[in-house]
Amino acid sequence: MSSHAAPAAGKPLSSAERKSWTYIDGKWRDDNPALMRASTHAAWLGSVVFDGARAFAGVAPDLDQHCQRAIRSAISLGLKPMLSAGEIEALCWDGIRRFAPGAELYVRPMFYAEEGFVAPDPASTVFALVLTDSPLPPPNGFSACVSRFRRPTPDSAPTDAKASCLYPNAGRALFEAKEKGFDNAIVLDANGNVAEYATSNLWIAKDGVAATPIANGTFLNGITRQRVVKLLRQAGVQTEERTVTVKDVMEADEVFSTGNYAKVTPVTRVENRHLQPGPVFKRARELYWEYAHSGKKA
Repeated sequence: MSSHAAPAAGKPLSSAERKSWTYIDGKWRDDNPALMRASTHAAWLGSVVFDGARAFAGVAPDLDQHCQRAIRSAISLGLKPMLSAGEIEALCWDGIRRFAPGAELYVRPMFYAEEGFVAPDPASTVFALVLTDSPLPPPNGFSACVSRFRRPTPDSAPTDAKASCLYPNAGRALFEAKEKGFDNAIVLDANGNVAEYATSNLWIAKDGVAATPIANGTFLNGITRQRVVKLLRQAGVQTEERTVTVKDVMEADEVFSTGNYAKVTPVTRVENRHLQPGPVFKRARELYWEYAHSGKKA
């Protein structure tokens, strides 16, 4: 867990003490600068995409894939990226090095439109990169209930993009879950099958077999999800990408999640069922951590 000593009163923050860096208009700024104006298209019509990567212990696993997805998401919303994925990745590493060595960071490249009416003006696309000190949550687990809210279909929303406009519905599911005394929500697709949690991808294990909902276009096929699928299969763990029902979740031996923010995390309660972290979860987390720490060093 990263920590920064509090600066003395009146003393300017050193690079190692800063909590946030933002790259905008070709230069780095500290803290949390304003990016949008009252009439910015993104502020009132939602033309914002982003991606979220993680940096910790001098590594940033799959950072290249997060940067590539940011480009794809922008194009999906009709924006016109002016940087390549490689250029974004280089900027991310430049930002990571502005923090204390080993700091645990959330790395968020984003594109948005400044102009347009309903449809964004591609020529007005803006790029920003935000890095924030954000310690990795401990793998203590969380509780989840089934939400009444659904994931949209690909023809009703830009589900192929990591678009900000998709998150208010996830927020509604979270509000609903918290009102019921749960930490998170299991969100279904339009057919009533399990899609994901409100904030991450869902996994179950039964009789030693790992399973995660097949990517059917209604939810983001997470980069951490894809990585864990590969790692488990390479380790000889039978791993299925298939339709998952609520019944499957309720009858599973283990339930866990993968996602960029917390990586691989157990679920300790689903509705009224209490669970313990199991061997498949433990193996998945162990494999991911080994992979992550074998990556590029800052």
